[in-house]
Amino acid sequence: MRNKIIITVAVLVALMAVFGTVSAAELSGEEIMEKVYSRETGDSRTSNLEMILINSRGAERVREIKQYEKDFGEVEKKIMFFISPADVRNTSFMNWSYDSEQSDDQWIFLPALNKVKRISSENKSDYFMGSDFTYDDLGDRTLAEDEHNLIGEDTIDGKEVYVVENIPVAEDDLYSRTVTYVWQDNWIGLKKEFYDQEGELLKVLTVNQLEEIDGILTIVDNEMHNLQSDHRTILRTSEVEYNTEVDENLFSERMMRRGI
Repeated sequence: MRNKIIITVAVLVALMAVFGTVSAAELSGEEIMEKVYSRETGDSRTSNLEMILINSRGAERVREIKQYEKDFGEVEKKIMFFISPADVRNTSFMNWSYDSEQSDDQWIFLPALNKVKRISSENKSDYFMGSDFTYDDLGDRTLAEDEHNLIGEDTIDGKEVYVVENIPVAEDDLYSRTVTYVWQDNWIGLKKEFYDQEGELLKVLTVNQLEEIDGILTIVDNEMHNLQSDHRTILRTSEVEYNTEVDENLFSERMMRRGI
């Protein structure tokens, strides 16, 4: 009887493994990206950012930023304050992303002009503060803005990933397509490729380091490399705190002018 039970358990385990594999294989590109979009990231977050700009000759410029983020349900708000160096100090940037098809609202405050400027849709393809991130990259993209197709599986640094091609629904999108490499079971993008309107690879975003902070898997070091200009931007995140008290009044044009 005992041997029979052992055999039965073994068969069940084998069947579970088979069906588990089939279930994973049956995930669509949209289902995978939906898991990425719905991954737990806390209700609020504060952090320090170090932005390192590296040109094709290897020369570096370093910028220090303080960032605050808070999810208000229908809208998620983010604000950045540049701390140093002196030529960008007191510059601030704010982004509001909506839980709908509404486009992100974005503003930048330039101290030299003493003016808060709203970023128009025509300007969202501009590069942000000399980095390799466009204003559009800094916003939150909704699931419905792209068609998502699972095109394969791969391995990055020993981690199994799904490879998902994202094709914009809008014909006038900045990119013709992107390709996201999603870490299986953790649902976080480890790499993303951006292709220009001619279909050529423009730039690659790579995650260099992850840390678990307050139970949340957090990107603390990533790099955007523009292959066509051979310019790179490294973003290093430190002193991350989740679910802290963040005042709603912080996300305003008044605070952009006032700074921290």
